[in-house]
Amino acid sequence: MKEKYITDFISEQKIKNTPEESESVQVFAKQLVYDYNYSKDLIQTRPQYRVKVRPSDKKKEYPVDIAVFKNNKKQEEDIYIIVECKRKNRKDGKAQLMDYLRFSRAILGVWFNGEERFFIRKIEKDGRVEFEEIPNIPKYKQRLADIGQFKRKDLKPTHNLKTTFKAIRNYLAANTVGATRDEILAQQLINLIFCKIYDEKYTEPDEILTFRAGINEDLETVKNRILDLFNRVKRKYKEVFDQQDVINLDAKSLTYVVGELQNYSLIEAERDIIADAFETFIGHALKGGQGQFFTPRNVVKMMVDILDPNDEDLIIDPACGSGGFLIESLRHIWRKLDAEGEKFHWNKNNLQEEKMEVALNKIRGIDKDYFLSKVAKAYMAIIGDGKSGIFNEDSLEEPKNWKNKTKVKIDIGKFSILLTNPPFGAKIPVSGNGKLNQYELAHKWSLNKKIKIYEKGKIKSNESPQILFIERAVQLLKNTGKMAIVLPDGIYGNNSLQYIRDWLLQKGKILAIIDVPLETFMPNTSTKTTIMIFQKLVKDEIPDNYDVFMAVAETCGHDRRGKETETDDIKNIAKEYKIWEKETDKYISKETIFSVKLNNFKDYMWTPKYLFPRYTNPIQKIKNKKIPTIKLENLFDFKKGFEPGSKNYINYLFKQNTDVPFIRTSDLVNYTINRTVDLFLDNEIYENLELDVQPNDILFTKDGKVAVFAIISDKIKFVPASGIVMLRLKETENEKIKQKYNVSLTPEYIFAMLITKEIGIYQSLSRTVVAATIPHLNISRLKDIEIPIILQQFEIDNITNFVKAIIELDKQKFRTITKMITTVKQTLDI
Repeated sequence: MKEKYITDFISEQKIKNTPEESESVQVFAKQLVYDYNYSKDLIQTRPQYRVKVRPSDKKKEYPVDIAVFKNNKKQEEDIYIIVECKRKNRKDGKAQLMDYLRFSRAILGVWFNGEERFFIRKIEKDGRVEFEEIPNIPKYKQRLADIGQFKRKDLKPTHNLKTTFKAIRNYLAANTVGATRDEILAQQLINLIFCKIYDEKYTEPDEILTFRAGINEDLETVKNRILDLFNRVKRKYKEVFDQQDVINLDAKSLTYVVGELQNYSLIEAERDIIADAFETFIGHALKGGQGQFFTPRNVVKMMVDILDPNDEDLIIDPACGSGGFLIESLRHIWRKLDAEGEKFHWNKNNLQEEKMEVALNKIRGIDKDYFLSKVAKAYMAIIGDGKSGIFNEDSLEEPKNWKNKTKVKIDIGKFSILLTNPPFGAKIPVSGNGKLNQYELAHKWSLNKKIKIYEKGKIKSNESPQILFIERAVQLLKNTGKMAIVLPDGIYGNNSLQYIRDWLLQKGKILAIIDVPLETFMPNTSTKTTIMIFQKLVKDEIPDNYDVFMAVAETCGHDRRGKETETDDIKNIAKEYKIWEKETDKYISKETIFSVKLNNFKDYMWTPKYLFPRYTNPIQKIKNKKIPTIKLENLFDFKKGFEPGSKNYINYLFKQNTDVPFIRTSDLVNYTINRTVDLFLDNEIYENLELDVQPNDILFTKDGKVAVFAIISDKIKFVPASGIVMLRLKETENEKIKQKYNVSLTPEYIFAMLITKEIGIYQSLSRTVVAATIPHLNISRLKDIEIPIILQQFEIDNITNFVKAIIELDKQKFRTITKMITTVKQTLDI
């Protein structure tokens, strides 16, 4: 289906894909079905149900976004709930919703714009219509009076908890008295979440919950009940909560939050609810300052499933954040214990004891951020009584400087499983000799070219945290211990970081490398990451060559804005890994999941895309046909572009004494240089550079949008930016090709090969590394691209003539445009 249209969830009709539809109407329609249990035949979205604008209106001019009826006849007298999803502000939305209710038989209304929502009911008495906000709407077959009277067994997990958190955050930010900063609101919500989880955990199935807000309850009554509940939480978990921790939301705001959450079971929620809440509340103001970005749930689950921990494993996350990896590991082990308990008929108490043993004694986490470590500690405490395993420390600090409680529980070289997504970034370097002296990777390393081994040099003044976390992770593992770690792409592909890859090969075995899409951590950060699965081994046990599992996930379940999408390649990777692990020699590679030998890449690039069959098969197929190939380094001289600095740019409107355009990567359009560039440079800069651009030189973008090619058609002046490389054919090498193969290559022929997706583009993409957020292909890897040599000169000439014809068409087009502009100027006499 075209992207302009989507399928309406209720009617299954094709409708226009507007923000209102995709982010509001469809979202709440699903909640009505999945969370409130209304069947689709009680709901009308298309055609839209209509209500009166005024009492005298016979046409019913107001279209309703969602109408809910008491029965499937959907007659006017049976309308029950009206949902208004227009993207208006709260005040206007409320006024419009009241109008809809005033002139219809519906008694309940919901306003939801994708960001905020509220619930109201209509009361008719003494000939007047009044409205009041209510905590929520009833589920199917419930009465209004049943709101806030749920038994523990009635709760179900929601399919979309993040929408609820977003609505809560926006309500609190707009309405809460005395607390407006996101981090303060986050602390308040998290306190309430733990009240909710505690209440679920310690309420019998047939008992009414404490965490509730009824339809006619006094706001202060609700607040006092929740404050009493929070005091019970603090008394039980003294190691988690400080005595000064308080819930200080005003009664109305607190009741709103309770009303939004009371229908759901948070204990059974699939997603990491604390991470969701934290991300929703903190926003960009706090996140990322120390490299704090939360790992998406599907990535966490994949990494845990691959390592497959059991109740005998000692597990750690040295950068645990809100505890996502630890919680998922705990759940993973508990599922195994449930299966074992069922198999051996354990009684309920024995099974619970086994589960608590894991939570208390097998899970460890460290985080430098006090607030995050507290969140993780509280979450572990309430979910699994694992309160003693989380510590507020700097993992990269010398262990002797850790607090005594930490030193008792965490030892170097003792963990069998490690999962982590450490903080990234050159902007948050680690310094200080005390810290850096602990790490080999904190030193400068240089390649001894004679013996082809990297040698350790002097210690650096500082180092990026992700590099030190690699070594700290290996230190924490015991021999044969395994880790799964999220790292920026540069670790796997940058030439300057080859020493890290070499160091890892001396410490153990690379089990798997998994490439995840750029969108994976969006919208929070655009850093491109890849996941490594590693096993620590003593040197004598490390094999020389072995199979490595590789995967390229092209979708991650959401887009750049964080909006859910239908496809998620990450979900299936762990399952495929388990198949590969059992039958490595017999494993049948898929297009995006495959197995390779370490020796095929260990001295070059570790990125899965370097060995991605889609990228490598076409050139290999050419070689299998005995068609010879030649590397670009043997064909061309290479010259880098230049970065003059913005102070030297001259806007085209003000250029007077220069005719030297400055060509950026975006100025390479349709295989040629954009002839209407908007920046120029002084002639003197051009003369000093001695570029000497010639016709048939080829330009190539190596930064940003990699592998955009252009061919020069005339001898012209210009200065290419530093993200562009110029290639000029070596006639001496061409002569050697002629002598060997009896054919002569042309720049046009090579250009045609480079712009062919299966040849030049795929090879370029396979060698590209994303440095933080910007794709980059360095010249040494560009030189490694191979061009097939067709052994029939007439075929080479045919391709050459095609390119020449295209170039001539472009010239003719430009001459026509220039002539037109001249005519305009002459006509106007300007």
